[in-house]
Amino acid sequence: MANSQAPRPLIEYDAFLFDLDGTLLDTADDLGAALNAVLISNKIEPVSSDIYRPAASNGAGALLEAGFKELWAKQPQSELIKQLVDEYATNIANHTRCFSGVESLLIALDQKKIKWGIMTNKPGFLTDPLVAAIPALKNASVVISGDTLAEAKPSPLPLLHCAKFMQVEPSRCLYIGDAQRDIQAGKAAGMHTATALWGYIPSKDEAIAWEANFNWLSPIDGFNHI
Repeated sequence: MANSQAPRPLIEYDAFLFDLDGTLLDTADDLGAALNAVLISNKIEPVSSDIYRPAASNGAGALLEAGFKELWAKQPQSELIKQLVDEYATNIANHTRCFSGVESLLIALDQKKIKWGIMTNKPGFLTDPLVAAIPALKNASVVISGDTLAEAKPSPLPLLHCAKFMQVEPSRCLYIGDAQRDIQAGKAAGMHTATALWGYIPSKDEAIAWEANFNWLSPIDGFNHI
């Protein structure tokens, strides 16, 4: 496991918290399918995965901007965002799966009786059915969405709420995510952080520059250190 700092072995954390899209789940192809449905309905050429995958963690607006490109600024953005979200909600788990190694990591945490939970900026009406559709996520101690509280990441508030719910000190938690806001939120909450380099990062160099405590090449890296 590549890391910038290793403050303690992973087994010594009392809880692990995970981002969802791009960290636990590879949701990009379902999001991309929703994007392409919107593009086709608006007579725009659909895009390939190398276009939509980097935007998959950044919300509906970022996906649509990646698809419409220079035309996006002149589009009815609110209407198109609603159209994309409706398409996605209808087909939320057709292609979505855990990233390779995630299920083994979560099983290892369960076996070691280390609590783990999910904190995502995805709205609850999408988070809840998606988590329910993935059996590997059934043992999550807590699931907090982007609209559960008044603030979402990069605010530390949702992460602090997770720690309080699980009855662990923030300093005893590790938060893992694939976006800069994940690392910012974790640091602001007083947690240790890990960047999921297998996720929808802009580039490896940029992700490492976020200066998380750990930079994981794959979920197996975490599994091997528990």
